[in-house]
Amino acid sequence: MDDFLAARSQMALSLGFHIVFSCIGMVMPFFMAVSHYKWLRTDNELYKNLTKAWSKGVAIFFATGAVSGTMLSFELGLLWPKFMEHAGPIFGMPFSLEGTAFFIEAIALGFFLYGWNKLNKWFHWFTGMVVGVSGLASGILVVAANAWMNSPAGFDFVDGKYLNIDPIQAMFNKAWFSQALHMCLAAFTATGFAVAGVHALMILRNKNKAFHFKAFKIAAVFACIGALLQPLSGDISAKDVAKRQPAKLAAMEALYKTEKPAPLLIGGIVNEQEKTVTAAIKIPGALSFLAHGDFDAEVKGLDQIPENEHPPVAITHYAFQVMVGIGTLLMIISLIYFFNLARKGSILNKRWLLKLFVLAIPLGYIALEAGWTVTEVGRQPWIIYGIMRTADAVTPMPGIAYSFYIFSAIYLSLSGVVAFLLYRQIKMVPYVYDKTAEPDINHK
Repeated sequence: MDDFLAARSQMALSLGFHIVFSCIGMVMPFFMAVSHYKWLRTDNELYKNLTKAWSKGVAIFFATGAVSGTMLSFELGLLWPKFMEHAGPIFGMPFSLEGTAFFIEAIALGFFLYGWNKLNKWFHWFTGMVVGVSGLASGILVVAANAWMNSPAGFDFVDGKYLNIDPIQAMFNKAWFSQALHMCLAAFTATGFAVAGVHALMILRNKNKAFHFKAFKIAAVFACIGALLQPLSGDISAKDVAKRQPAKLAAMEALYKTEKPAPLLIGGIVNEQEKTVTAAIKIPGALSFLAHGDFDAEVKGLDQIPENEHPPVAITHYAFQVMVGIGTLLMIISLIYFFNLARKGSILNKRWLLKLFVLAIPLGYIALEAGWTVTEVGRQPWIIYGIMRTADAVTPMPGIAYSFYIFSAIYLSLSGVVAFLLYRQIKMVPYVYDKTAEPDINHK
């Protein structure tokens, strides 16, 4: 493995793990706050125990997110020094503000974890909300920095120099809103389905059903709302990418030739050597409509883009198909769940629906990783789109492959520890008899 590939692989590995840890850390505090609010309003001890159980999960992912995020900040400087030399002064503001949000989150989490029976009950609940809001703000600020890489703004690039720097304009670049919206909804959807699925599994196993049923309902509502809103944010993102990064859109759809109107491909096998796609289902004019709001609009293909600026088409296309396919499946599950709620049916009597949520446990995160792959791989060969190539930003330091192997071992170990802690936490859930539970819940 050469050093350039090793550096890219290490960043991909680090981001792949961190994005899961950070998304759970962003979303779980809101589940916790809803449960806490229900306890304050109903005085149901079950909600108090649920809040405490989820707060321990929040603490676990706060710690792992902090560790993996710190490692990422060092990697940016060590692996991509040329990038940080020029980009640091421009997009440093969102990173600085993210540090402030993280600082607030840490303080609020400390108040929440150790404030039981010591703080005013509503102030205690408020500190939990602060954990969620500051965590969400951290995620949005980091995504704003990534959006700047896709849509550079806030400077003039003249004769290889970065002049007239405006950090505010850089932070609020043209891509930040669409990326932040899509990312936040993805975080709520993925985490919601994962949490709901775990509690659905416990219900199916007849483990403390009253407790897990209430937990399931909170997580499932967040997950299903997020899944139903996700296509709307995806449409906003697609139109934005079509305008700013036509090469990425062409790679997402494996569109080698400019077409008017352009079909939307479902599936397909990409042959990058022959620049063809086979075995795909084509929906005439659909890509033109998604990209430009017009079924007859022209969509720019890779034939109008210099070949040395083509992203890896196969990886981008397959990742996009995985993201859209899973998103559609989760949207269908959400519609079924809300249809069941509208009919006032008990999900406890529908084991098949609970099993669907169990099967969906990993799907949201697979879609999340696939979407991040589309964002990052689809931008190649640029680290700053249209300004700096990734190959020009990598460190000249040799031996990066060994660093990649070491970091791989660290992240795998960290994931193993997190999985063990979560498993133990689920096993230690306290039993509380709930008189308000539905009559078909079996209290053993």
